[in-house]
Amino acid sequence: MEEQLHQDKTFEKIIYPSKAIKGREFEDCVFKNCDFSNGDFSSNRFTDCEFIGCNLAMLKLCGATLNTVTFKECKLTGINFGECEEFLFTVGFEGCLMDYTSFLRRKMPKTHFINCSLKNAVFEQATLTKARFGNTDLAGAVFERTNLGEADLVTAYNYIIDPEQNIIKKAKFSQNGLSGLLVRYDIRIE
Repeated sequence: MEEQLHQDKTFEKIIYPSKAIKGREFEDCVFKNCDFSNGDFSSNRFTDCEFIGCNLAMLKLCGATLNTVTFKECKLTGINFGECEEFLFTVGFEGCLMDYTSFLRRKMPKTHFINCSLKNAVFEQATLTKARFGNTDLAGAVFERTNLGEADLVTAYNYIIDPEQNIIKKAKFSQNGLSGLLVRYDIRIE
């Protein structure tokens, strides 16, 4: 991975925890079963890349570009996605452990979080219009001044979202999740 530009490559079982890989470009690359935990990917550019079964816990992404990057079955705990470049930020998540991640002020319309754990994640001031939280655990997740317009939370669970502090116009919720919208009012739903 010493080259500056990597195109159409597959990186498999790279064990590189607590290391810095900076200033590189990855286009149409696949990362399978790699361990970059506690590493530093600051200022890297990822375009049309896929991470599958990787351990990226506590990875630093300051100034990194994530343009059409998907994560499947990855461990992404403690990552601050709010430090990524805002321009072209497009990501998707499936089957990922994402507890304690931050998406502070991140614009990510139509983002999919499918079968993920987002416990204690931070979505303050994020734009999640038309986002989809399919079968995703949002226990302790923080939504403040978040735009969830037309978002799909029908199968999401354990969330608490204050309708007075967030935009939820045309968002979809299940009847089972209504209590998470009414916590502020300290009422009982039976």
